[in-house]
Amino acid sequence: MTLAARAAAGPLLVGWMRLAVAAPCLLAAAWLASARPAPRPTFARADWFALAVVGGAMAAYQLFYFWAVTLTGVAVAALLAICSAPMLIALLAALVLGERLTAVVRVSLALAVAGTALLVVGPRGLGEIAGRFGAGALLALGAGLSYAVYAVGTKRLLARVSPLPLAAATFGLAAVLISPALVAAGPIRAPLAETWPLLVYLGVVPTALAYVLFTVGLRRVPATAAGIVSLLEPLTATTLGVAVFGESLGALGVLGAALLLGALGLLAATAPG
Repeated sequence: MTLAARAAAGPLLVGWMRLAVAAPCLLAAAWLASARPAPRPTFARADWFALAVVGGAMAAYQLFYFWAVTLTGVAVAALLAICSAPMLIALLAALVLGERLTAVVRVSLALAVAGTALLVVGPRGLGEIAGRFGAGALLALGAGLSYAVYAVGTKRLLARVSPLPLAAATFGLAAVLISPALVAAGPIRAPLAETWPLLVYLGVVPTALAYVLFTVGLRRVPATAAGIVSLLEPLTATTLGVAVFGESLGALGVLGAALLLGALGLLAATAPG
């Protein structure tokens, strides 16, 4: 997202392109994984409403998150959206899926959220984060809720639907739902012509490939655990920032990374063998 912003692509265009590029890639992957001559939906009639909810949630996540970034900056938007999502996933999973919040999961959740918050704050300090709330903060929290609905809805559908067709349908529907907002936002031809290689990369690797892995993994683990593990995203981004761009974590960031790794280690150590 930061690289795309530097290349003059608007946040809404970035969100839409991620989905629009990922959807056909996922559809092609579903076709290659199928023995049929052409991919066909595997959804039962009862699943279409759930699919609409999941696709709408993914579209809302893109809109809320990237809009929040324009109002608060990446730091605050990431902090609120990423840290709120696992807690909301845990709540929705308990209500919708009947998942139990064991003591280990509760401790891991607390460590992971605290660690992620420190990881985001660490390189900047509290002074840069404070005072940037308001409408942008509410949008970021809306993004966290949207992602929670997506994760829990996807987990429910995976009991009956294969991961690749589900991911392809979800991203395709989300791209369609975002399109009117993208058209209303203004001209896109010039920024698209300037940044399309980067946007295609964002759609293929960090979106299509990443969500295939997430969806396949979600089929095998509770939604709450998947939400906690997804907090590896800011840790990975921070590690790349340190290794590639020479950024500094700061004392709070180092502590946050340790807490996050501890939470993931606790989940792994207590997972059923």
